[in-house]
Amino acid sequence: MQRIPVVGGNWKMHLTRQEARQLTAAIRAALVDLVGVEVILFPPSPWLADVHDALEGSTIQVGAQNVYWEPQGAFTGEVAAPMLRGTVDHVLVGHSERRIVFGESVWETADKMRAVCDAGLTPLLAVGEPMADLRAGRTNDTLRRQLVEGTRGIAAMPPGLIVAYEPVWAIGTGEPATPAAAQERCAFIRSVIADRYGDEAAEAVRIQYGGSVNAQNVASFIDQPDIDGALVGGASLDAEAFAAICRAAR
Repeated sequence: MQRIPVVGGNWKMHLTRQEARQLTAAIRAALVDLVGVEVILFPPSPWLADVHDALEGSTIQVGAQNVYWEPQGAFTGEVAAPMLRGTVDHVLVGHSERRIVFGESVWETADKMRAVCDAGLTPLLAVGEPMADLRAGRTNDTLRRQLVEGTRGIAAMPPGLIVAYEPVWAIGTGEPATPAAAQERCAFIRSVIADRYGDEAAEAVRIQYGGSVNAQNVASFIDQPDIDGALVGGASLDAEAFAAICRAAR
């Protein structure tokens, strides 16, 4: 199956409103002629509408970095999935910073996954092992648990599901996994999807690598047979660098 490469830019908690508008315009201009690659920007929630409006008419999509699992209610400060419809196409679920910094459990990740699917949005599920699990040889156990428990209660694979393999020890460190190691983990992720949802679903799911991705190393990852793109952090805040990554993915 031919899978279209997908590159996501996670801006995390960066940029003022004006900076977000400027970066969006610069990325749109830099990628105006790009074909054969799906690009998704994940701005901070206050700027989602600004980025959506600035990208109208382009092929670049917008995603939210987080969501709450209830559709409405007295949950001050939270954002429900139905509120995002019409502004975003994707929602990032289970990022390691949500799991580690904010203590999000696999149960909460699963609740968010279901909320995203129920709202008709497409989840981008992030999984990855911390250094302690890597050193102890528990990487596959961790990935399987995050995948299986994170999709608990979801009977069929969500249409368009993207999985991002982001080893926690590589994020923001400048020390990415080797392409061979990333391929091994992504192939394992695909096998877990096959066990859970069948071979056809496993062939269709796109799996990204994330963790110190840049324009110089991204091609070595995307050349691997089970890696279909990249989830980019810091480099996505630089329009020229991010555009170079997107072009390399093509």
